[in-house]
Amino acid sequence: MIINYAIYIIKKQRLFSTFEFYLKMAFNIVLIEPEIPNNTGNIGRLSLATGSNLHLVKPFGFEIDDTRLKRAGLDYWKHINLFTYDSIADFYEKNPNAKMTYFSSHGEKSHWDMEYKDELFLVFGKESKGLPQSITDQNKQNTYKIPLYSEHIRSLNLANAVSVVVYEGLRQASKSLR
Repeated sequence: MIINYAIYIIKKQRLFSTFEFYLKMAFNIVLIEPEIPNNTGNIGRLSLATGSNLHLVKPFGFEIDDTRLKRAGLDYWKHINLFTYDSIADFYEKNPNAKMTYFSSHGEKSHWDMEYKDELFLVFGKESKGLPQSITDQNKQNTYKIPLYSEHIRSLNLANAVSVVVYEGLRQASKSLR
């Protein structure tokens, strides 16, 4: 009832397509063994801002109650839709039928070329090493990269990379609503 009333009000204000999109579209941001609390905090804030779920796979390079994590996530951390897993195996076991895409500097296809769908799992590796090679080898067809235009860097900061991918997905999905 409340959602129907909200949709009615938003239709009147010509904002329906954006509102409807956020009600329906949800990405799942997955961080495999994140190491830097500030990155994870910023990604948590991003997940909340975009209506995405955040999945954290242990081991972490910090404690989940780390003040740097909370500071980067500010007072939003308590509102994040957060899932934690004890290991990579635990993550796969609890998400057996999930549609997953992986991001690595070793991917052969650009993130611009992928099809973003509702409930898609966007999987990123740890800051120092990226995704384990076993994961990228087993998922070559679903592994993407963010193009870099300088030979002087290997990759983007993890929080920046997640932002680029999530907002590209939102951009592509919102085009279908226009």
